[in-house]
Amino acid sequence: MARTDHSFPAGSGSPAAAPAALRGRGAVTNVRHRFQRDDRVQVDDGWSGSGLPADFVESVPDSFSDSFSDTFTDSASGDSPEAGSGSGFAHAPVAGARPGATVIPIVPDTRLAPPAPKTTVTAEEARKMLSRNDSPDIPFDVAVNPYRGCEHGCVYCYARPTHSYLGMSPGLDFETRLVAKANAVDALRAELGRPGYKPSPINIGSATDAYQPIERDWRLTRGMLELMLETRHPVTIVTKNALVARDLDLLAALAEQNLVVVYISITTLDAGMARTLEPRAAAPWRRLEAVRSLTDAGVPVGVLVAPVIPFINDESMEHILQESKAAGAHYASYTVLRLPWEVKTLFEDWLNAHYPDRAQRVLHRIEDLRNGRRNDPNFGSRMRGTGIWADLLRQRFAVATRKLGLNRHRLALDCDRFQPPLAAGATPSLFSAGPLAGQGAASSVVSAAVASSAGSAVTVPATPSSTAFLSPVGAQASSGVPLSDGLPAVSGGYGRGARQLQALAAGQLSLFD
Repeated sequence: MARTDHSFPAGSGSPAAAPAALRGRGAVTNVRHRFQRDDRVQVDDGWSGSGLPADFVESVPDSFSDSFSDTFTDSASGDSPEAGSGSGFAHAPVAGARPGATVIPIVPDTRLAPPAPKTTVTAEEARKMLSRNDSPDIPFDVAVNPYRGCEHGCVYCYARPTHSYLGMSPGLDFETRLVAKANAVDALRAELGRPGYKPSPINIGSATDAYQPIERDWRLTRGMLELMLETRHPVTIVTKNALVARDLDLLAALAEQNLVVVYISITTLDAGMARTLEPRAAAPWRRLEAVRSLTDAGVPVGVLVAPVIPFINDESMEHILQESKAAGAHYASYTVLRLPWEVKTLFEDWLNAHYPDRAQRVLHRIEDLRNGRRNDPNFGSRMRGTGIWADLLRQRFAVATRKLGLNRHRLALDCDRFQPPLAAGATPSLFSAGPLAGQGAASSVVSAAVASSAGSAVTVPATPSSTAFLSPVGAQASSGVPLSDGLPAVSGGYGRGARQLQALAAGQLSLFD
């Protein structure tokens, strides 16, 4: 192992010069993104008497007239005590001033600091939704993200640099200037329905949290889950918001067919620390309640202790795993803090604002975990780190999971049930609707087939009864995208029987074949 040189300070700025923390926000400033060509730096030119940064101070107040210099010249000499009375200042002779000298007063700045930025959401039309990767250390190769940016404001989020592609800052812009893919469900439906599509578990929320606060109004994640249930497509979810429990009806229906697993990220059990690390995510106790609710509904749940930050939350690993197991979690994993691109600067500013007493110590330990660097982009080591401290974390996690009985078996989702979706607004036929609902429906189809073999005319209804084929949440998705009335088709003997009946009705197969 290479020895890390700590002779030079790890931080580029002092805690005293760190920006002040903003209530309800993770980042403390808008950092310059890597595609930005110009850079703006605050400079104190000495003209501010309020102590505020130069950007907060106007050069000349609007109430000052063109006779500003003459007024204070007269005031300094004492010739005109009434001069300047209209400007709102009482001008007394200045001791030690030369006659005729211009006196420029230091005007108190009564302006307030700029208000905290508000969250704004912009709608966009996505051309496609599926995002593929071939990373060997990621357990999924297909993902969808219904939003860009995340209001949770986790300061450590590795997805922050993605906002640079939009020309926005990975800092406050990432958590305040959000983008919602308004046609997410329709775009995903079109991609799943393409010829030759091969199903693979889709992860929802790889570069954003699909259950961030704006999901309450947009409901794009719920619409995608309804599409997953309609097509019987396997799906995985990663979130740190208890809002996931809102969709228990859909998740339970998917879990019955071995089509879903939910991972909830719990970074700390300390609510105070959580308010600074991830200010708008659900409180730790609410995430544990979500784990319990999902488990009671039969949904397989895992917990992510992610990320592990040295000297911030690393001592909580065993406690988080213990409480998660008590709530019903079956699986667990962890990752070490990653600081790609602009996240390095954001995290350092956050440390200096919230933990100035240990900022340098935290940064040095991160370098120990990353072979002397702040970030390690290499596959195989970027998630867990290297060196003796990474080995210690690995051993602690292994002992804790073994004692608690976590990760005793690996869950494999079923990809064989997938049925391509119908186009939006299309009407399913009787035989493409999938498994028949009830024995009565099956008997009616068999009777129709027998009548056809006897030479009688057969009338096949264009659509099944809407009351018999309702979706789990009604005939229309909560996102406004209509679901098909028919249930999705299945493979196996039952599906083969339906296809044989279809061929029989078309005259391609005899009833006795």
